[in-house]
Amino acid sequence: MTLNPTVDLSWEVGHLADIGKNRARVRSVAAGGGGINVARGVVRLGGRATAVHTAGGEVGLRLNRLLDEEGVDHVSVGIQDETREALVLFETETRHSYHIVPPGPRLREHEGLRCLDALEQAVGSCPYVVASGSLPSGLPADFYALVARRVKQAGARLILDTSGPALSGALAEGGFLLRCNRREAASLTGRDVLGFDDARAVNEHLLTTGAAEVAVTTVGALGAVCSTGHGHTELHAPPLPGEPLSDAGAGDSMVAAIAARLTAGDAPVSACALGVAVAAAAMLTPSTEPFDPETARSLRHQVRTGFQPLGSSHT
Repeated sequence: MTLNPTVDLSWEVGHLADIGKNRARVRSVAAGGGGINVARGVVRLGGRATAVHTAGGEVGLRLNRLLDEEGVDHVSVGIQDETREALVLFETETRHSYHIVPPGPRLREHEGLRCLDALEQAVGSCPYVVASGSLPSGLPADFYALVARRVKQAGARLILDTSGPALSGALAEGGFLLRCNRREAASLTGRDVLGFDDARAVNEHLLTTGAAEVAVTTVGALGAVCSTGHGHTELHAPPLPGEPLSDAGAGDSMVAAIAARLTAGDAPVSACALGVAVAAAAMLTPSTEPFDPETARSLRHQVRTGFQPLGSSHT
């Protein structure tokens, strides 16, 4: 589910100058946004997924065309305001990538309800629903709690990946799996998340408060901690076989791998181990370009793990 999707424009410049014109080359134009990126990643890993998303105005029409041309199964919910465009600018001289994202459209109450109805219809026999990305303005901060309720009623499990008020507003309802990056995790506890110890503390809080059955907190280049009722597992990121080019889309790629492997029957820790490898592979591609599945599978063998029981977090 992607409530605030984008059309991602990826441009490339040699050197970004602050005066005069910067001549750019268009690298790609693609449908984007959290859940859409996740659906694409699931398919790249051999799974099946349906993207449920909003679409408004001319950009929304373009979003639908791009998904049709790519062959991504999707359900579009029409909205009044224009879908947003985002820009990824890659500077070849410095190998730096800049991801520029506007806030997006405002959704009316009835449009939010139509999104919930479309999701409920699309779930069918799907075992997992991924809700990913920011909430558009106009929707209440607890909208993902409403999503969680609908998902439970449909007999599916929710994987949530969001931030800010949308994240805190969803915690009371609880879901199956919650993924946070360091910034999102710090917003929940008011404490910086700098390493594995901090991530374990955040995850234990999420588990004990009933916010999730599985908590996954990433710690940048270090990797992630996956926590369940059995304990905490540190997942150390593999060494990259090349220069990292962009972290745009790495989190979505990780969630795609987790969803794909959970659906295939893997245990959460095993699914998260592939997620760490896929996130690493995604960093080897510029802008929001998809990861290479073979690179991800090769990196999976280099993900090191370490286990600690619940209650071992430092406070």
